[in-house]
Amino acid sequence: MNQLTFQDLFKNSVLESLQNISKISLFNVLVGLVITLLVGLFIFKIYELTFQGVVYSHSFNTSLVLLSLVTSLVIMTISSNIILSLGMVGALSIVRFRAAIKDPKDIVFMFWAIAAGIASGAGIYPVAVGGSLFIGIVLIIMSKRRSMKFSYLLIIKYDNSVISDILPILNRIEHTIKSKVVAHGKTELTLELKKEIETNYMEVLSDTQGVESAVLVKYNGDYSE
Repeated sequence: MNQLTFQDLFKNSVLESLQNISKISLFNVLVGLVITLLVGLFIFKIYELTFQGVVYSHSFNTSLVLLSLVTSLVIMTISSNIILSLGMVGALSIVRFRAAIKDPKDIVFMFWAIAAGIASGAGIYPVAVGGSLFIGIVLIIMSKRRSMKFSYLLIIKYDNSVISDILPILNRIEHTIKSKVVAHGKTELTLELKKEIETNYMEVLSDTQGVESAVLVKYNGDYSE
């Protein structure tokens, strides 16, 4: 009984990969790329609809579509040839990505784009399309639930001598103190307002003598204590 050695297995894998290359057609490649593009555009739209950060980056969103396409091409290449797959692993191992990702949800979108590209490149289109639809629906539902909760940051800068005039105004507002900075007789107070409220008090604060500034900004949860 003959036993196959690792060398024999490797040779058989190389021969099979060469046969697989001949089976790849331009039509199949185009179909895979078109499906990947459609899924990538779906991810693009979901990111645009569910974005709740401070500054929307169109460049990052576009890169998600390109990331799906590039990943799909890589998977198509390495799935047909074991030699190319080994070379691709070696090439990608020396690549270093140094782009700063501040929002954890952006990392999730990147993994989503990569996963969709892998599924499409491997020809598992139901996983790429069905999985993306499910993830998109979950993201929309979760973003809608969060958008129903109004949250703002009120930043006030004032002289310490007028604290007695400011406190009656702040006591009418449900708030939580996030930070308080006191320096050279002045105070910068940051408050979190958790409910939807009227903004008439902003004019009252601004007109109060000794208040240098009163700023109200939308709070997206990214605050370092």
